[in-house]
Amino acid sequence: MARIKGIDVVLLDTVVDGEDEFGAEILTEREVVISNVLVAPASSTDITDSTQLYGRTAVYTLAIPKGDNNWENKKVRFFDNTWKTFGIPQEGIESLIPLDWNKKVMVERYNG
Repeated sequence: MARIKGIDVVLLDTVVDGEDEFGAEILTEREVVISNVLVAPASSTDITDSTQLYGRTAVYTLAIPKGDNNWENKKVRFFDNTWKTFGIPQEGIESLIPLDWNKKVMVERYNG
């Protein structure tokens, strides 16, 4: 029996790395490899809805494995490109979902 398996995705997480001389936080990005992320092309409905609701064009939808990483407005890398999540990730109750994934989030192409 074939088992569904996702790919490794690099989540670029922003962390506070001290303060400058004016007391402002110094932010740095750290790479966190998240295994078993499902990547699916965005449906035509997702593309239309994301454009109308957020003014952004969804390219892929990611199914996120159960865990506690923050995926809201984060940069991610996969397929040799950098992407940015947008919108609020949709999340189900972990204990009620039988598979490995309980969140999904849309991504757009990042050109930064």
